Amino acid sequence: MSATIAVVGSLNMDLVMRMGRAPAAGETLPGRDFATLPGGKGANQAVACARMGARVAMVGRVGADANGEVLRAALVADGIDATEVDALTTAHTGVAMIWVEDGGQNRIALAPGANGLLEAAGVERAAALIDAATMLIVQLEVPMTAVEAAVARAHRAGVTVLMNAAPAMALSASLWPQIDLLVVNESEATALSDAAVVDPASAARAGATLRERGPDRVLVTLGAQGVVVIDAGGARHAPACPVQAVDTTAAGDTFIGALAAALCEGRTLDEAVALGQAASALCVTRCGAQASIPYRHELPS
Repeated sequence: MSATIAVVGSLNMDLVMRMGRAPAAGETLPGRDFATLPGGKGANQAVACARMGARVAMVGRVGADANGEVLRAALVADGIDATEVDALTTAHTGVAMIWVEDGGQNRIALAPGANGLLEAAGVERAAALIDAATMLIVQLEVPMTAVEAAVARAHRAGVTVLMNAAPAMALSASLWPQIDLLVVNESEATALSDAAVVDPASAARAGATLRERGPDRVLVTLGAQGVVVIDAGGARHAPACPVQAVDTTAAGDTFIGALAAALCEGRTLDEAVALGQAASALCVTRCGAQASIPYRHELPS
């Protein structure tokens, strides 16, 4: 059975330490606990889609090592087609070092490893998988050549393209019009629009600027300030669900997974945003990346 959602992106093993606050330059501080957990934006978003009930296939690369085996097994455990997640002998599996502060804020450093070896040719090998999907999801933790190849393939096939432009980097002029739905947070919106995004009003202005480049719909996520939706109907603000955050890791990925699954079910954009917000609100009350991503039955119907 073909996947409803194809995800082309990164897989990382997360090395997570909880502490009162992250150390300053040259400073050593004690951490309270440590865990090794499956993560990576691509894999997190694939898992979030699957836990919201979508059929999902993942395209990516891991190393031929223990971390890679764990990451592939985690995808399969959530019912995700991982046949296009190759294990490479020429690189280690991607690793993310994550410091989680008491307030829930996180700081992350990445060593991409095998993620950096996903090539356009590898994406083309998964062409049938992309062509048969309803939606393609991409992020920017793998080489831009692979992202561009995946987006171009989906665009030619009439598959909806959702891009999470994270981490922020310049996009080619030819890529913008092939994006149907762009999702960015405040820092990414700031970098891409070259205008400071600090609140819903500035997010609306930045989103309008980005929409002029080609995407039909733009979402700017603002953490505790909610989400701003910019589409043909203008800009509107969806306030966040108030919760006590303990770890914001994977909150954005959870939002995107729930959003995508809802859209593929035929929900309206506003309904999909609401489901995404409910899912991410529950996510931040838990620790870890994929471990914190909720299942559909845990959310309001």
